[in-house]
Amino acid sequence: MHLSRPPALAAAAASLVVLSAAAATAAAASPAGAPGQGKDGHYHFAVIGDVPYGDAQVAALPKWIDQINATPDLSFTIHVGDIKNGSSKCTNEYFGMIRSQFDRFTMPLVYTPGDNEWTDCHRANNGTYNPLERLSAIRSTFFDGPGHTLGADMTVASQAASGFPENVSFRRQGVDIATLHVVGSNDGLLPWPELGHTTPTPEQVAEERARMDAAVAQVRSAFADARQRHDRAVALFLQADMFDPTYDVTWADNSAFQPLVRELVAQSNAFDGEVYLFNGDSHVYNSDRPLAAGSKWLSFYGVQGSAENLTRVTVDGSSNNKDFLEVTVNRPGADHVLSWKRVPYTS
Repeated sequence: MHLSRPPALAAAAASLVVLSAAAATAAAASPAGAPGQGKDGHYHFAVIGDVPYGDAQVAALPKWIDQINATPDLSFTIHVGDIKNGSSKCTNEYFGMIRSQFDRFTMPLVYTPGDNEWTDCHRANNGTYNPLERLSAIRSTFFDGPGHTLGADMTVASQAASGFPENVSFRRQGVDIATLHVVGSNDGLLPWPELGHTTPTPEQVAEERARMDAAVAQVRSAFADARQRHDRAVALFLQADMFDPTYDVTWADNSAFQPLVRELVAQSNAFDGEVYLFNGDSHVYNSDRPLAAGSKWLSFYGVQGSAENLTRVTVDGSSNNKDFLEVTVNRPGADHVLSWKRVPYTS
């Protein structure tokens, strides 16, 4: 879900320069040989999200995929959710069309769902679907090969055995990478009035609780692996902006995220390397440290302590979707493990 953003904030965000994290790095070696990565621990990948939004972006999507495919030395692409806008139909035909475009990636594509493609499908202009039925459709369309990526095939670990094939993880050159199926609309807990419900249904609450538990377990697993291997960084990818700077967030908007925020603080504090959190949802590029000491988000979520080594990055999306994020995993010994730049689409 996304609300109206003040134009001044969007303009200011658009002028931001490329930032990288301000956290200590712990260098460690890892095996080479994955697609597109060098043997010296240096490689690149792309991050996109909240795309395509509307007919014009649907029409442009093939050319944008072509441009990403043609970008030299990209190892993989990660889509952080929302494959449609919030006011269009959630049809099987649309999902199939997006899947056919995802299959055009010549590198591995990792996709984690957003709220627009299932939790918000109760809306009349979305088709008045039962969101849980649409979640099943998303899983059957995009996650029919558990443990394998879309686009070019890459083997990944997944939580398919627990019912969450969309939560995947893999490791490249001392960086542990994981997706978390955590979405806007308060992680799917906003009511479905078009279906006759003014409060969350028991089924809705149970689904969210199980999915959040799986996300928290995924975070614990990623950090445990990173600590065991003395890895340099953990990078997590999800749709929801849990720290949206573009409007006055209320507890009703974000209450469901509290267990994940608490876990991020605990795990980051127990890890000597850098932590990165990539998200979409709010549509305006941003890079910050939302869980550093003094942040308002610590008191908002009722979290003890802080996470000085966690950097969050929001990718451009919706009407701001004029670029993709190219992330560089730097060589061991660099000031920071990751750096990034926004690459404008040329068509």
